[in-house]
Amino acid sequence: MCKTQVEASRQEKDGYDTTGLNKGILYLMTIPYVLMGTVGYFWYRNSKKKKVANSR
Repeated sequence: MCKTQVEASRQEKDGYDTTGLNKGILYLMTIPYVLMGTVGYFWYRNSKKKKVANSR
């Protein structure tokens, strides 16, 4: 779908700038990784605290 839009825009305008589209794709791609990393970090930190509390 995105490819079709870019091709249609290229035919209408000479020198169509695709950097906005590329930035949008990268933005949408990084959100899941950041969320999963955050959840993983807190999960690791919580499990580490439980191990320390159980060893005492």
